[in-house]
Amino acid sequence: MTIDGIINPASSEYIQKMIEEASAAEAQCLVIQLDTPGGLVESTRDITKSMLGAPLPVVVYVAPSGARAASAGTFITMAGHVAAMAPGTNIGAASVVSMMSQSDSMSSVMMRKATNDAVAMIKSIAEERGRNAEWAEIAVTEAASITASEALDLNVVDFIASSLDSLLILIDGKTVLIDEERITLETADANITFFEMPLRFKILDKISDPTIAYFLFIIGLYGIFFELYNPGAVFPGVIGAICLLMFFYAMNTLPVNYAGVLFIILAVILFLLEIKVTSYGVLTIGGAVAFVMGSVMLYDSDLPFMRVSWSIIATFTISTTLFFAFALGLGLRAQKRKPAIGREYLIEADAVVLDDFQDGCGQILFEGEIWQANTSDLDIQKDDIVKVIKIDGLNLTVKKKN
Repeated sequence: MTIDGIINPASSEYIQKMIEEASAAEAQCLVIQLDTPGGLVESTRDITKSMLGAPLPVVVYVAPSGARAASAGTFITMAGHVAAMAPGTNIGAASVVSMMSQSDSMSSVMMRKATNDAVAMIKSIAEERGRNAEWAEIAVTEAASITASEALDLNVVDFIASSLDSLLILIDGKTVLIDEERITLETADANITFFEMPLRFKILDKISDPTIAYFLFIIGLYGIFFELYNPGAVFPGVIGAICLLMFFYAMNTLPVNYAGVLFIILAVILFLLEIKVTSYGVLTIGGAVAFVMGSVMLYDSDLPFMRVSWSIIATFTISTTLFFAFALGLGLRAQKRKPAIGREYLIEADAVVLDDFQDGCGQILFEGEIWQANTSDLDIQKDDIVKVIKIDGLNLTVKKKN
Protein backbone atom coordinates (compact mmCIF):
# COMPACT_ATOMS: atom_id res chain seq x y z
CA MET A 1 0.00 0.00 0.00
CA THR A 2 1.08 3.60 -0.55
CA ILE A 3 0.74 6.62 1.73
CA ASP A 4 1.67 9.77 -0.15
CA GLY A 5 0.66 12.96 1.64
CA ILE A 6 -0.40 14.31 5.01
CA ILE A 7 -1.07 11.89 7.85
CA ASN A 8 -4.71 12.37 8.84
CA PRO A 9 -7.66 10.27 10.07
CA ALA A 10 -8.29 8.96 6.53
CA SER A 11 -4.74 7.60 6.15
CA SER A 12 -4.90 6.24 9.71
CA GLU A 13 -8.11 4.33 9.02
CA TYR A 14 -6.74 3.10 5.68
CA ILE A 15 -3.57 1.67 7.27
CA GLN A 16 -5.57 -0.07 9.98
CA LYS A 17 -7.89 -1.58 7.36
CA MET A 18 -4.97 -2.82 5.24
CA ILE A 19 -3.33 -4.44 8.28
CA GLU A 20 -6.56 -6.35 8.88
CA GLU A 21 -6.90 -7.38 5.22
CA ALA A 22 -3.26 -8.47 4.91
CA SER A 23 -3.59 -10.50 8.10
CA ALA A 24 -6.81 -12.14 6.88
CA ALA A 25 -5.05 -13.03 3.60
CA GLU A 26 -2.22 -14.63 5.65
CA ALA A 27 0.35 -12.47 3.87
CA GLN A 28 4.05 -12.71 4.70
CA CYS A 29 4.03 -9.00 5.45
CA LEU A 30 2.39 -5.68 4.64
CA VAL A 31 4.66 -3.13 2.94
CA ILE A 32 3.74 0.53 3.45
CA GLN A 33 5.47 2.75 0.88
CA LEU A 34 5.67 6.09 2.63
CA ASP A 35 6.22 9.68 1.52
CA THR A 36 4.88 12.28 3.93
CA PRO A 37 5.71 15.76 5.25
CA GLY A 38 4.01 14.88 8.54
CA GLY A 39 0.53 15.21 9.94
CA LEU A 40 -1.70 15.09 12.97
CA VAL A 41 -0.51 13.77 16.33
CA GLU A 42 -3.63 11.72 17.10
CA SER A 43 -3.64 10.08 13.67
CA THR A 44 0.06 9.25 14.08
CA ARG A 45 -0.59 7.75 17.48
CA ASP A 46 -3.42 5.59 16.10
CA ILE A 47 -1.21 4.34 13.25
CA THR A 48 1.76 3.45 15.45
CA LYS A 49 -0.57 1.72 17.92
CA SER A 50 -1.99 -0.42 15.10
CA MET A 51 1.50 -1.24 13.80
CA LEU A 52 2.91 -2.16 17.20
CA GLY A 53 0.01 -4.53 17.77
CA ALA A 54 -0.22 -5.83 14.20
CA PRO A 55 -0.75 -9.61 13.84
CA LEU A 56 1.70 -9.75 10.88
CA PRO A 57 5.00 -8.06 10.03
CA VAL A 58 4.64 -4.47 8.81
CA VAL A 59 7.44 -3.15 6.60
CA VAL A 60 7.73 0.63 6.18
CA TYR A 61 9.56 1.64 3.01
CA VAL A 62 10.35 5.35 2.53
CA ALA A 63 10.30 5.65 -1.25
CA PRO A 64 10.74 6.54 -4.08
CA SER A 65 13.97 8.55 -4.26
CA GLY A 66 13.24 12.11 -3.18
CA ALA A 67 10.57 11.00 -0.72
CA ARG A 68 10.68 11.83 2.98
CA ALA A 69 9.46 10.54 6.29
CA ALA A 70 9.28 13.84 8.10
CA SER A 71 7.60 14.63 11.40
CA ALA A 72 4.83 12.03 11.81
CA GLY A 73 6.52 9.91 9.15
CA THR A 74 9.48 9.41 11.51
CA PHE A 75 7.23 7.83 14.14
CA ILE A 76 5.56 5.58 11.56
CA THR A 77 8.85 4.44 10.01
CA MET A 78 10.36 3.53 13.37
CA ALA A 79 7.19 1.66 14.35
CA GLY A 80 7.57 -0.82 11.49
CA HIS A 81 8.81 -4.33 12.22
CA VAL A 82 11.18 -3.64 9.34
CA ALA A 83 12.18 -0.12 8.26
CA ALA A 84 13.81 0.67 4.94
CA MET A 85 14.60 3.71 2.84
CA ALA A 86 15.33 4.28 -0.82
CA PRO A 87 18.52 6.14 -1.78
CA GLY A 88 17.98 9.90 -1.90
CA THR A 89 15.33 9.95 0.83
CA ASN A 90 15.44 11.49 4.30
CA ILE A 91 13.90 11.05 7.73
CA GLY A 92 13.51 13.20 10.84
CA ALA A 93 12.44 16.72 11.76
CA ALA A 94 9.94 15.30 14.22
CA SER A 95 9.82 18.27 16.59
CA VAL A 96 6.46 19.17 18.10
CA VAL A 97 4.60 21.90 16.26
CA SER A 98 1.59 22.96 18.28
CA MET A 99 -1.86 22.18 16.95
CA MET A 100 -3.46 24.31 19.64
CA SER A 101 -4.65 27.90 19.49
CA GLN A 102 -2.08 30.61 18.89
CA SER A 103 -2.32 31.87 22.47
CA ASP A 104 -1.71 28.38 23.85
CA SER A 105 1.09 27.71 21.39
CA MET A 106 3.07 30.55 23.00
CA SER A 107 2.98 28.83 26.39
CA SER A 108 6.36 27.28 27.19
CA VAL A 109 4.70 24.94 29.69
CA MET A 110 2.31 23.55 27.10
CA MET A 111 5.11 23.18 24.55
CA ARG A 112 7.31 21.40 27.06
CA LYS A 113 4.50 18.98 27.94
CA ALA A 114 3.77 18.24 24.29
CA THR A 115 7.48 17.76 23.52
CA ASN A 116 8.03 15.45 26.50
CA ASP A 117 5.01 13.40 25.47
CA ALA A 118 6.33 13.08 21.89
CA VAL A 119 9.81 12.14 23.17
CA ALA A 120 8.40 9.41 25.40
CA MET A 121 6.30 8.11 22.53
CA ILE A 122 9.11 7.88 19.96
CA LYS A 123 11.62 6.46 22.46
CA SER A 124 9.20 3.71 23.46
CA ILE A 125 8.65 2.89 19.77
CA ALA A 126 12.41 2.81 19.10
CA GLU A 127 13.10 0.61 22.12
CA GLU A 128 10.29 -1.77 21.15
CA ARG A 129 11.78 -2.19 17.68
CA GLY A 130 15.42 -2.22 18.82
CA ARG A 131 16.30 1.02 17.07
CA ASN A 132 18.32 4.09 18.04
CA ALA A 133 16.24 5.70 20.80
CA GLU A 134 18.89 8.37 21.42
CA TRP A 135 18.65 9.71 17.87
CA ALA A 136 14.87 9.41 17.99
CA GLU A 137 14.83 11.79 20.96
CA ILE A 138 17.05 14.28 19.11
CA ALA A 139 14.69 14.13 16.10
CA VAL A 140 11.94 15.45 18.37
CA THR A 141 13.82 17.86 20.63
CA GLU A 142 16.21 19.32 18.00
CA ALA A 143 14.32 18.55 14.77
CA ALA A 144 17.26 16.47 13.55
CA SER A 145 16.99 15.12 10.00
CA ILE A 146 19.26 12.57 8.30
CA THR A 147 19.75 10.89 4.95
CA ALA A 148 19.06 7.25 4.16
CA SER A 149 22.73 6.23 4.52
CA GLU A 150 23.03 8.09 7.83
CA ALA A 151 19.83 6.45 9.06
CA LEU A 152 21.29 3.02 8.25
CA ASP A 153 24.57 3.81 10.04
CA LEU A 154 22.73 5.12 13.12
CA ASN A 155 20.43 2.08 13.33
CA VAL A 156 17.34 4.14 12.59
CA VAL A 157 16.37 1.88 9.66
CA ASP A 158 17.33 -1.67 8.75
CA PHE A 159 17.93 -1.49 5.00
CA ILE A 160 18.51 0.75 2.02
CA ALA A 161 16.73 -0.59 -1.07
CA SER A 162 16.51 0.97 -4.52
CA SER A 163 13.25 -0.79 -5.41
CA LEU A 164 10.48 -2.88 -3.92
CA ASP A 165 11.90 -6.05 -5.49
CA SER A 166 15.29 -5.32 -3.95
CA LEU A 167 13.66 -4.72 -0.60
CA LEU A 168 11.86 -8.07 -0.65
CA ILE A 169 15.15 -9.84 -1.39
CA LEU A 170 16.96 -7.95 1.39
CA ILE A 171 14.39 -8.70 4.09
CA ASP A 172 14.10 -12.38 3.11
CA GLY A 173 15.16 -14.45 6.11
CA LYS A 174 14.86 -11.60 8.61
CA THR A 175 13.27 -12.60 11.91
CA VAL A 176 10.71 -10.35 13.59
CA LEU A 177 8.77 -10.69 16.84
CA ILE A 178 4.96 -10.93 16.64
CA ASP A 179 3.08 -11.51 19.91
CA GLU A 180 6.21 -12.99 21.55
CA GLU A 181 6.60 -15.36 18.60
CA ARG A 182 9.57 -15.16 16.25
CA ILE A 183 8.58 -15.18 12.58
CA THR A 184 11.05 -15.47 9.72
CA LEU A 185 10.13 -13.60 6.56
CA GLU A 186 10.11 -15.50 3.28
CA THR A 187 9.73 -12.74 0.72
CA ALA A 188 12.36 -13.39 -1.98
CA ASP A 189 9.90 -15.10 -4.33
CA ALA A 190 6.67 -13.78 -2.83
CA ASN A 191 3.78 -12.68 -5.00
CA ILE A 192 3.06 -8.98 -4.61
CA THR A 193 -0.47 -7.66 -4.30
CA PHE A 194 -0.80 -3.90 -4.77
CA PHE A 195 -3.61 -2.21 -2.87
CA GLU A 196 -5.21 0.88 -4.39
CA MET A 197 -6.68 3.30 -1.88
CA PRO A 198 -10.50 2.86 -2.03
CA LEU A 199 -12.55 5.79 -3.29
CA ARG A 200 -14.02 6.47 0.16
CA PHE A 201 -10.58 6.92 1.70
CA LYS A 202 -9.43 9.04 -1.25
CA ILE A 203 -12.38 11.37 -0.76
CA LEU A 204 -11.83 11.59 3.00
CA ASP A 205 -8.12 12.16 2.44
CA LYS A 206 -8.76 15.01 -0.02
CA ILE A 207 -11.38 16.61 2.23
CA SER A 208 -8.84 16.62 5.06
CA ASP A 209 -6.41 18.66 2.97
CA PRO A 210 -6.35 22.22 4.43
CA THR A 211 -6.65 23.90 1.02
CA ILE A 212 -9.52 21.66 -0.13
CA ALA A 213 -11.32 22.22 3.19
CA TYR A 214 -10.87 25.98 2.69
CA PHE A 215 -12.43 25.74 -0.79
CA LEU A 216 -15.35 23.73 0.58
CA PHE A 217 -15.98 26.25 3.36
CA ILE A 218 -16.01 29.27 1.03
CA ILE A 219 -18.19 27.58 -1.61
CA GLY A 220 -20.53 26.28 1.10
CA LEU A 221 -20.99 29.73 2.62
CA TYR A 222 -21.69 31.36 -0.74
CA GLY A 223 -24.15 28.63 -1.64
CA ILE A 224 -26.14 29.00 1.58
CA PHE A 225 -26.15 32.82 1.54
CA PHE A 226 -27.18 33.01 -2.11
CA GLU A 227 -30.00 30.56 -1.39
CA LEU A 228 -31.19 32.76 1.47
CA TYR A 229 -30.79 35.83 -0.73
CA ASN A 230 -32.81 34.24 -3.56
CA PRO A 231 -35.17 31.69 -1.94
CA GLY A 232 -36.25 28.95 -4.29
CA ALA A 233 -33.05 28.84 -6.35
CA VAL A 234 -32.40 25.39 -4.75
CA PHE A 235 -29.13 24.58 -6.56
CA PRO A 236 -26.89 27.01 -4.56
CA GLY A 237 -28.44 25.81 -1.31
CA VAL A 238 -27.91 22.11 -2.10
CA ILE A 239 -24.30 22.60 -3.18
CA GLY A 240 -23.64 24.90 -0.22
CA ALA A 241 -25.06 22.42 2.30
CA ILE A 242 -23.01 19.52 0.89
CA CYS A 243 -19.80 21.57 0.92
CA LEU A 244 -20.37 22.79 4.48
CA LEU A 245 -21.03 19.27 5.75
CA MET A 246 -17.76 18.11 4.16
CA PHE A 247 -15.98 21.07 5.78
CA PHE A 248 -17.44 20.12 9.17
CA TYR A 249 -15.90 16.67 8.72
CA ALA A 250 -12.56 18.30 7.91
CA MET A 251 -12.84 20.41 11.09
CA ASN A 252 -12.47 17.19 13.10
CA THR A 253 -9.17 16.43 11.37
CA LEU A 254 -7.64 19.90 11.10
CA PRO A 255 -6.57 22.54 13.68
CA VAL A 256 -9.37 24.96 12.76
CA ASN A 257 -9.45 28.35 14.50
CA TYR A 258 -13.05 29.45 15.08
CA ALA A 259 -12.06 33.13 14.98
CA GLY A 260 -10.97 32.59 11.39
CA VAL A 261 -14.29 30.93 10.59
CA LEU A 262 -16.21 33.88 12.04
CA PHE A 263 -14.10 36.41 10.13
CA ILE A 264 -14.86 34.67 6.82
CA ILE A 265 -18.58 34.50 7.63
CA LEU A 266 -18.49 38.22 8.47
CA ALA A 267 -16.75 38.93 5.14
CA VAL A 268 -19.47 37.15 3.16
CA ILE A 269 -22.20 39.02 5.08
CA LEU A 270 -20.51 42.36 4.37
CA PHE A 271 -20.20 41.51 0.67
CA LEU A 272 -23.89 40.62 0.47
CA LEU A 273 -24.92 43.74 2.40
CA GLU A 274 -23.08 45.85 -0.17
CA ILE A 275 -25.63 44.75 -2.74
CA LYS A 276 -28.51 45.86 -0.49
CA VAL A 277 -26.98 48.91 1.19
CA THR A 278 -25.33 51.66 -0.82
CA SER A 279 -22.07 52.25 1.07
CA TYR A 280 -20.08 53.21 -2.03
CA GLY A 281 -17.51 50.46 -1.48
CA VAL A 282 -16.99 50.73 2.28
CA LEU A 283 -18.65 47.36 2.98
CA THR A 284 -16.71 45.72 0.14
CA ILE A 285 -13.40 46.97 1.53
CA GLY A 286 -14.38 45.77 5.01
CA GLY A 287 -15.37 42.40 3.55
CA ALA A 288 -12.03 42.04 1.75
CA VAL A 289 -10.08 42.83 4.94
CA ALA A 290 -12.18 40.38 6.99
CA PHE A 291 -11.78 37.74 4.28
CA VAL A 292 -7.98 37.98 4.33
CA MET A 293 -7.81 37.96 8.13
CA GLY A 294 -10.13 34.97 8.37
CA SER A 295 -8.19 33.03 5.73
CA VAL A 296 -4.88 33.65 7.49
CA MET A 297 -6.29 32.72 10.90
CA LEU A 298 -8.33 29.72 9.73
CA TYR A 299 -5.77 27.09 10.78
CA ASP A 300 -3.77 27.16 14.01
CA SER A 301 -0.54 25.53 12.93
CA ASP A 302 3.02 26.51 12.06
CA LEU A 303 3.32 23.58 9.66
CA PRO A 304 3.41 24.93 6.08
CA PHE A 305 1.23 22.10 4.75
CA MET A 306 -1.39 22.89 7.39
CA ARG A 307 -1.98 26.44 6.16
CA VAL A 308 -3.60 28.06 3.15
CA SER A 309 -1.01 29.57 0.82
CA TRP A 310 -0.96 33.32 0.24
CA SER A 311 -1.47 32.84 -3.49
CA ILE A 312 -4.75 30.99 -2.89
CA ILE A 313 -5.90 33.55 -0.31
CA ALA A 314 -5.10 36.38 -2.73
CA THR A 315 -6.89 34.64 -5.60
CA PHE A 316 -10.06 34.05 -3.57
CA THR A 317 -10.02 37.54 -2.05
CA ILE A 318 -9.51 39.35 -5.36
CA SER A 319 -12.03 37.25 -7.28
CA THR A 320 -14.64 37.60 -4.53
CA THR A 321 -14.08 41.35 -4.21
CA LEU A 322 -14.26 41.85 -7.97
CA PHE A 323 -17.44 39.80 -8.17
CA PHE A 324 -19.22 41.80 -5.51
CA ALA A 325 -17.80 45.07 -6.85
CA PHE A 326 -19.30 44.12 -10.23
CA ALA A 327 -22.62 43.28 -8.55
CA LEU A 328 -22.43 46.59 -6.66
CA GLY A 329 -21.83 48.43 -9.94
CA LEU A 330 -24.89 46.81 -11.47
CA GLY A 331 -26.93 47.81 -8.42
CA LEU A 332 -25.80 51.43 -8.53
CA ARG A 333 -26.48 51.66 -12.25
CA ALA A 334 -29.93 50.19 -11.67
CA GLN A 335 -30.62 52.81 -8.99
CA LYS A 336 -29.50 55.64 -11.28
CA ARG A 337 -31.32 54.30 -14.32
CA LYS A 338 -34.33 56.31 -15.44
CA PRO A 339 -37.65 54.63 -14.55
CA ALA A 340 -39.16 52.69 -17.45
CA ILE A 341 -42.80 53.12 -16.32
CA GLY A 342 -44.89 55.42 -14.16
CA ARG A 343 -45.11 59.21 -13.84
CA GLU A 344 -41.37 59.50 -13.15
CA TYR A 345 -40.79 58.11 -16.64
CA LEU A 346 -42.07 61.42 -18.10
CA ILE A 347 -39.43 63.56 -16.38
CA GLU A 348 -36.75 64.65 -18.87
CA ALA A 349 -38.70 62.93 -21.68
CA ASP A 350 -39.02 64.56 -25.10
CA ALA A 351 -42.43 65.34 -26.64
CA VAL A 352 -43.77 66.97 -29.83
CA VAL A 353 -45.89 70.15 -29.76
CA LEU A 354 -49.25 69.64 -31.53
CA ASP A 355 -50.22 73.35 -31.93
CA ASP A 356 -48.70 76.73 -31.24
CA PHE A 357 -48.79 77.49 -27.51
CA GLN A 358 -51.21 80.29 -26.52
CA ASP A 359 -50.48 82.22 -23.32
CA GLY A 360 -47.96 79.54 -22.31
CA CYS A 361 -50.43 76.66 -22.67
CA GLY A 362 -50.87 74.00 -25.30
CA GLN A 363 -50.93 70.31 -26.09
CA ILE A 364 -48.05 67.92 -26.61
CA LEU A 365 -47.82 64.37 -27.94
CA PHE A 366 -45.81 61.81 -25.99
CA GLU A 367 -45.73 58.17 -27.13
CA GLY A 368 -49.17 58.37 -28.71
CA GLU A 369 -50.79 60.21 -25.76
CA ILE A 370 -51.93 63.85 -25.74
CA TRP A 371 -51.06 65.88 -22.64
CA GLN A 372 -51.88 69.40 -21.52
CA ALA A 373 -48.72 71.38 -20.99
CA ASN A 374 -47.66 74.84 -19.87
CA THR A 375 -44.41 76.67 -20.18
CA SER A 376 -42.64 79.92 -19.48
CA ASP A 377 -41.15 79.91 -22.97
CA LEU A 378 -43.14 82.21 -25.29
CA ASP A 379 -41.84 80.99 -28.63
CA ILE A 380 -43.00 77.34 -28.59
CA GLN A 381 -44.70 76.50 -31.85
CA LYS A 382 -46.19 73.51 -33.61
CA ASP A 383 -43.80 70.55 -34.23
CA ASP A 384 -41.23 71.91 -31.78
CA ILE A 385 -39.54 69.38 -29.49
CA VAL A 386 -39.98 70.10 -25.80
CA LYS A 387 -38.63 68.46 -22.64
CA VAL A 388 -40.82 67.65 -19.65
CA ILE A 389 -39.41 69.18 -16.48
CA LYS A 390 -42.32 68.82 -14.02
CA ILE A 391 -45.57 66.91 -13.49
CA ASP A 392 -48.53 68.48 -11.71
CA GLY A 393 -51.53 66.17 -11.78
CA LEU A 394 -52.37 65.76 -15.47
CA ASN A 395 -50.56 68.92 -16.50
CA LEU A 396 -46.97 68.95 -17.58
CA THR A 397 -44.49 71.77 -17.34
CA VAL A 398 -42.19 71.82 -20.35
CA LYS A 399 -39.44 73.86 -21.88
CA LYS A 400 -38.24 74.10 -25.42
CA LYS A 401 -35.40 71.70 -26.20
CA ASN A 402 -32.31 73.42 -27.52
